[in-house]
Amino acid sequence: MWVGWILVLVFFLVLAVTESHTRFTFNLFNASTLDLFGNASVHSNVVSLTSESQYLFGRALYPLPVRMKNTTFRSFSTTFVFSMVPYSSDHSRSGHGLAFMMTPHKSPVGVLPTEFLGLLNLSSNGQPYNHLFAVEFDTIKNEEFQDINDNHVGVDINELSSKESKPAGYWISKREFQDLDLKSGQNIQAWIDYDHLEQELNVTIVKAGSPRPEKPLISLRELNLSAILEEEMYVGFSAATGTYVEDHYILAWSFSTNGAASPLDTTHLPSFLHNQTVNIGLIAIVSLSLTVVILVMVVGLLLWLKRRKRRNSVEEWESGYWPHRYSYRDLSIATKGFRDDQILGSGGSGRVYKGVLPGTGLQVAVKSICQEKAKEFVAEISSLGRLKHRNLVQIRGYCRRRKELFVVYDYMSNGSLDNLIFQNPNGLLAWGQRFKILKDVAAGLLYLHEEWEQTVVHRDIKTSNILLDADLNGKFGDFGLALLYEQNENPHTSRVVGTPGYIAPEFINTGKASTSTDVFSFGVVMLEVACGRRAVDAAQIVLVDWVRLLYGNDRLLDAADPMLGGDYVEDEMERLLKLAILCCDPRPQARPGMRQLVEILEDQDSLPPFLPLPFSYGEIGSI
Repeated sequence: MWVGWILVLVFFLVLAVTESHTRFTFNLFNASTLDLFGNASVHSNVVSLTSESQYLFGRALYPLPVRMKNTTFRSFSTTFVFSMVPYSSDHSRSGHGLAFMMTPHKSPVGVLPTEFLGLLNLSSNGQPYNHLFAVEFDTIKNEEFQDINDNHVGVDINELSSKESKPAGYWISKREFQDLDLKSGQNIQAWIDYDHLEQELNVTIVKAGSPRPEKPLISLRELNLSAILEEEMYVGFSAATGTYVEDHYILAWSFSTNGAASPLDTTHLPSFLHNQTVNIGLIAIVSLSLTVVILVMVVGLLLWLKRRKRRNSVEEWESGYWPHRYSYRDLSIATKGFRDDQILGSGGSGRVYKGVLPGTGLQVAVKSICQEKAKEFVAEISSLGRLKHRNLVQIRGYCRRRKELFVVYDYMSNGSLDNLIFQNPNGLLAWGQRFKILKDVAAGLLYLHEEWEQTVVHRDIKTSNILLDADLNGKFGDFGLALLYEQNENPHTSRVVGTPGYIAPEFINTGKASTSTDVFSFGVVMLEVACGRRAVDAAQIVLVDWVRLLYGNDRLLDAADPMLGGDYVEDEMERLLKLAILCCDPRPQARPGMRQLVEILEDQDSLPPFLPLPFSYGEIGSI
């Protein structure tokens, strides 16, 4: 009898261990196969990580976490087929490649495109808390990461300076090596195998459809990943573009923590290889014709320049800045002569007009700048013109005509957050939309504070400076008051700027702006969005003080916007209100930094212990 029970117990123990392994094979993909982030999508059963856009990243992950530690650490094996196709026929102008990745974090909060491959950012690169393992297939030589060339495979552990890297290629025999162009557009199959007992990692690549080479491209021994990989990890791929565009595709994928990954069927995969059959005679004719045309154009241009006097002088600050300089004529046509019915809004620095650029049909917003605001104008289009983030309104260019100044932005069809919260003619902005917009804006502010090459203090964060595109994505606009300083530099200013109700108390008292004063202002914005009340209302009631009183009297959820009619997620509302109170703490050192704030909003971190603030709340009375 007891022998039978033992056999049953052993059976279930074996079954539990077996079921905890992960094993899957995808010879085709559909939209529900993987979790997609950033620019990633699925088209014609192929995963497209990036396509036809600059400065973007895409990430595709297996939707369930892979258990890497049970009673012992797991080995793993994976094979996949990928293709990288430069958007330009000039292969020297390529994107930044792709990577197989293992990460404990599903959401790509704070990651950057370009050389960061959508894996890390400037501040997180090299940090042990990343617990990141990646194999990069890199098509750009980045000196800051000590890349060996612009066509290599590298093993990355917690940083983008590879632990081991080799020029891309494969061994035909033990002594004969064949180079392989990663960005040629051809299908390439890769194998990544890690044996925990032997502590050995092997990486192999070859043209898809060819036999697997016996000798791996990279073989790392004495590599213990048990301290790097956490108990559960997400596996998948990430890719990024930069100045030049490169399409990144995953065509098939197999993965296993229980023996070798299953073989892939590569016989019917699509091909993205460009047809390179060329008619040499046609090239000669076209080249000769182009040469003649160019010579005629050069002669004509020289004659035209000789007769023409320059109408607009270029000042010293204008040279070297990348934003496009538009002609006043084009902006006048775009805005129908700056007609009043084209005005989108007005502010302290001037009016903003809606426009459609001639020739391109691109919708833009054109801000006219008062002459006395010229200093802010220069700040907005010079260094800040290089800021690039999905949650910042992109500066398209500028125009200067005598004493008239203009900045051209992307057009935000849904206007400002201020209008949608307080005077929305189209109805109520739902709670889910509000919460998502706040997370968008927090990601943009994190980029300004920590992830760009300089720290940017916005100094004028308010709902009217948060703009919304057609999909209600929140974006920061209006950098006229922004202050730049180097990382680790102590910022200060002697002039108090900003909008009453949003200004941190220490800024009023000392005149020193910092990232902490921006956090205070963002806390006020969170309260306005959650409560449906202005920072300072017509009765001069200060929103921050009112919410503190409710919190002190254990009535925090009474602050929720009554127009929502209780239609909100209570946990999110309470977490947001408490986080806003924390951001508006009168003590700057008690406020969270933007990274912690983003993680709390994303529910990846918990609120600090929430203690009453050091003052008496009193009674709410009739407020």
